[in-house]
Amino acid sequence: MDFKILVAEAKDLRNAEADALLIVVGEGTDAASLGKALGTTLNDALKDGDLVYKAGRCLYLHRVTGVKTPRVVFAVAADASAKAFRSALLAGLGQIKGSGARHLLVTSALPQPMGEAHAQCVAMALTEGIYLYRHTKPSAPPASKLHRVSLVCSAAESIAANEGLHRGQAMAAGVALARECANRPGNHCTPGFLADEAKRLGKDFGLGVEVLNHKEVEKLGMGCFLAVAQGSRQPLKFIVLRYQGAGKAAAPVVLVGKGITFDTGGISIKPAGDMDEMKFDMGGAASVLGTFRAVAQLKPKINLVGLIPACENMPDGAAVKPGDVVTSMSGQTVEILNTDAEGRLILCDALTYAERFKPAAVIDIATLTGACVVALGHHRSGLFSSDDVLAAQLDSAGQAALDPCWRMPLDEEYDEGLKSNFADMGNVGPRAGGAITAAMFLKRFTSKYAWAHLDIAGSAWKSGANKGATGRPVPLLTQFVLARATAR
Repeated sequence: MDFKILVAEAKDLRNAEADALLIVVGEGTDAASLGKALGTTLNDALKDGDLVYKAGRCLYLHRVTGVKTPRVVFAVAADASAKAFRSALLAGLGQIKGSGARHLLVTSALPQPMGEAHAQCVAMALTEGIYLYRHTKPSAPPASKLHRVSLVCSAAESIAANEGLHRGQAMAAGVALARECANRPGNHCTPGFLADEAKRLGKDFGLGVEVLNHKEVEKLGMGCFLAVAQGSRQPLKFIVLRYQGAGKAAAPVVLVGKGITFDTGGISIKPAGDMDEMKFDMGGAASVLGTFRAVAQLKPKINLVGLIPACENMPDGAAVKPGDVVTSMSGQTVEILNTDAEGRLILCDALTYAERFKPAAVIDIATLTGACVVALGHHRSGLFSSDDVLAAQLDSAGQAALDPCWRMPLDEEYDEGLKSNFADMGNVGPRAGGAITAAMFLKRFTSKYAWAHLDIAGSAWKSGANKGATGRPVPLLTQFVLARATAR
């Protein structure tokens, strides 16, 4: 979708050349500022009860007298925040995206000025709103005809709005890539598919990409990663991406994404119900690819490394068994008490591999535990970190990008649950506090750098009628990388 800034006064919109006009309104909106035709229409709708200033309410009008644009939608925001603005945009888009409109004008009639965050929301919300998965569904409804959006703002607002729109477009493209990868079924999105997507990104954006095979992973001593992959007929892939926006001497930020392209649970097999959703278990890997897509477009002055251990977790005759002991790349041994706690096993070797980059910070992203879903639901991702500054940066980025997380504890007492009589540690602890003990397991492999872990099991996809990947936390991660680059 093509996004542009249109500098104009709201009162002049009656003569605008477009197929549809979406106006965000709310308490404090001055109807007169929209000009006579639109202002009178808004006042009449409020007076007659056809529209009330209640969040999420919309009014669609066709062929408003005195207005050149054939379709007009008023969408109500709860307040002037970027979050409320985004919700209003999505509600208003629902009235338009199925129509014949190709060019949409968007403007705000809220009393506060249009800011960077609001403009960023325009690109992200509208791209999200028209996304439709169709790769394996030829019977999917036709794509929306909407392909051009003009954000109308004043000259005084235009510089900030243009910056926000530019950033939002890149983030939206990253989110779309992450959603598209995660939505593919397991027989399409294999470890090899993820490797090919990384190579395609490298070719399109000049990224460094390296893909290690089984023999190379074995040579590195990644015993935990190999153990998870050994039950699958799909060859494992260890994907390394590099973006260099700063000098070679600048320490990079490293993103590590869990890439389990399908998770049966292995020998500790999962219940059949909803197991199809385990194609989303590579949501962390998808978010790394999406973040690299956004960062490569925005070109911040920072160095970024992406690590994706990718494989399936299957119950083959060669699969790892409960009670098996394996040796990680770090040299620490792990008793695999539950083969369905596989994400932490592939991540721990990747976290050790990250040491070679002498990173400024390492963040791993994983659909790791159902316990995190129980704790936080589906709104916030779980944040765990041994570094207060890094945790605060990620939390701030999540708030700014409307992709929030919530910090969880890492008290040393939780580490007791990982004790094993037969290895340096077990791969699971007691059921209580399961998201925390999973993070404590990963923490054992991160002593040489600042580290954070994002458990996205509750935020990476939706179930039910709207089943599908969300593309989170690409916005959070991109915002974080941009903020780090600015701070440098």
